[in-house]
Amino acid sequence: MAEAVVGVLISKIGTVLAMNSATFGASLLCKEASALKRLFGEICDIKEELEIMQAFLRGAERFKDTEETTKIFVKKIRGIAFEIEDVVDEFTYKFEDKHGGFTAKMKKRMEHAKTWQRLALKLQEIKRRLKHVDKRIVRYNFTVMDKGAGGSGNNGKSANESLISGREDNLVGIDENKKLLLQWLTDDPKQQSIVASVLGMGGVGKTTLVAHVYNILKTHFDAAAWVTVSSSYQIEDLFRKIAREFCIPVDVANMEMINLVKNIHDYLRSKKFVLVLDDVWGVEVWFKVRDAFPTDSTSRFLITSRILEVASLATGNCVLQLEPLELEHSWELFCREAFWKSEDKRCPLELQHLAHMFVEKCKGLPIAIACLGRLLSCKQPTYAGWENVYKDVNIILKVSLEDLPYELKNCFMHCAIFPEDFLIKRRRVIRHWITAGFIIEKGKTTLEDVAEGYLNELVNRSLLQVVGRNEIGRLKYCRMHDIIRILALNKANEEWYCDVLDGSRTSSENSHHLSIQSKNIQQLSRYGGTHLRALYVFENEISIDVFKPILTSSNLLSFLDLQETCIHALPNEVFDLFNLCFLGLRNTAIECLPEAIGRLQNLEVLDACETKLVSLPDSIAKLRKLRYLYALTLTGRENYNPFGGVRVPTGIKNLTGLRALQCVKASRKILREVGVLKELRTFGVSHVRCEQSSDLCSTIMKMNHLIHLEITALGEEEVLQLEGLDLPITLSVLGL
Repeated sequence: MAEAVVGVLISKIGTVLAMNSATFGASLLCKEASALKRLFGEICDIKEELEIMQAFLRGAERFKDTEETTKIFVKKIRGIAFEIEDVVDEFTYKFEDKHGGFTAKMKKRMEHAKTWQRLALKLQEIKRRLKHVDKRIVRYNFTVMDKGAGGSGNNGKSANESLISGREDNLVGIDENKKLLLQWLTDDPKQQSIVASVLGMGGVGKTTLVAHVYNILKTHFDAAAWVTVSSSYQIEDLFRKIAREFCIPVDVANMEMINLVKNIHDYLRSKKFVLVLDDVWGVEVWFKVRDAFPTDSTSRFLITSRILEVASLATGNCVLQLEPLELEHSWELFCREAFWKSEDKRCPLELQHLAHMFVEKCKGLPIAIACLGRLLSCKQPTYAGWENVYKDVNIILKVSLEDLPYELKNCFMHCAIFPEDFLIKRRRVIRHWITAGFIIEKGKTTLEDVAEGYLNELVNRSLLQVVGRNEIGRLKYCRMHDIIRILALNKANEEWYCDVLDGSRTSSENSHHLSIQSKNIQQLSRYGGTHLRALYVFENEISIDVFKPILTSSNLLSFLDLQETCIHALPNEVFDLFNLCFLGLRNTAIECLPEAIGRLQNLEVLDACETKLVSLPDSIAKLRKLRYLYALTLTGRENYNPFGGVRVPTGIKNLTGLRALQCVKASRKILREVGVLKELRTFGVSHVRCEQSSDLCSTIMKMNHLIHLEITALGEEEVLQLEGLDLPITLSVLGL
């Protein structure tokens, strides 16, 4: 996926070159100006070389797995692209470091003149090697460009069309199994507890079947929850997931396990409830969690597993073993996916021979059939076109990845950073993609809408699975199937994109993104350095102090996601990361942010939802690039509202690029300032008093792009006067 890497790099260089005119409009030292001019010239030249190289890569990517020479060239170009990115990011890092007094600034400018000279020489040397690669391509007569691969993409569909076309997985051959499961779980309402299980190999459709049954079942119960367990579960995390999914109003992140279990038990007492435990790998899971559930309630449990011993936990004979689809159902699913655009969804006669060969290769696995069908639906329905795909069908899923348009490749590969069976939240992954530079605005379509279109396109191609939708039908959570995830991880590692430390995989220190998913971090000392761009921590029991050496050495780090980790304060090293664009603190115990956060001038996302923050420092108003500001504090179960806004500083009106501001503590002054933020799509306000109603209405009516609005009064006795509020026509979610 080197083409995708180069594509993002070209966009990044374009941003740097835009600094050129602004730079020379400022007063510069003569020596500094000369060095900068030379550096900008080299950057401009290298951009032209990369644009030419991208055209070659668009074709070459498709053949690098079958042609060894092509593979070598693609790897060389990828390595050179990463070197260029290091130069560009170092330039941005040094150029935008304007902290300190007059003397310190002058000293830095003298030092920077030497840096610009060094970087210009580095780019000259890289450009020489890049041209050497160009000559070799000509010498070896590569003719792979535009062989119909890598970029046919979404068939000309716009982001909005992709958004509309997002659909649930087609369900084939499940009617009898669905009826049987529903019968087991509903026929005897007097029986207090029933456990049913679904057994089958990976990719056979266990989760899809159970999800369909669950959506029917949950409407008949007082409480319902779906929890994915996975092979690497931690019991404390499992109880937290159960509490969250049952929407139990407690401080889940910071509660001790014994109290968490008691709260689950008390909440479910006297309730009819259903719980799905998806992807269970050991019987001990059930034995550890079952005592949390009251025995005097009507309860239904549905377990999916690949392990017979786990499935045998079911009550009586309530074990359903799923087999691969029979040929008839395999054919039906294939035709639905491959010919979804046609009304009758039938395979043309001239393609039936090849189509049956494709279906046989999939061995009845729905995940493989759906993935292959969607791939072929993007191709011209000709025998020659399909035959080319069939030559590589032994690596069906790999072909599907190589066929992705380049703008989707990075988005897909990025999903490999998440742990096995992780519920990927739409808004979280979209913010990741935008901040990483993977998304480019298309006409009047916003970055957010383009990104959501890409997400739905990955779902359409069966590379991601829908887990849940919100009240208006938009995708809310998705998951990467473990078969797809293994492929994505291998691809991410091969491309030096991402390395996962989970205690089981071999690692490479060359990766630009590092995902921590285990307490077993002996290899951590091997990481760090200027090549590392992102650090994601999914292990919540690791101390933040462990990462101080990485934070110190990785001064070009742009992503730091610490969501749900056990941190109370950020180390000082974080505030020296001037390239930092994304800071994720959601569901942590962070109590305050220091004024030093104002040094992070490139910050675009600050996510401090569900923390212990009560206010934001004044320096927040200096972060002019901020697009998303989430700071929602936990107030406790006993309050009128368990969540509350934080105090934001005056000057918030300066953050004119904000797309999301949630949730602010109301005051007249702040409400009037927020009225200036006309680009807001999401706005949340709390502690609103009756006398502030007029200011609130006036502010909201200025937000012409608002989609999500939440208003919380100071207390139950506070009656807000909102009769004159004329809501924006764009609004789709309103919470009062």
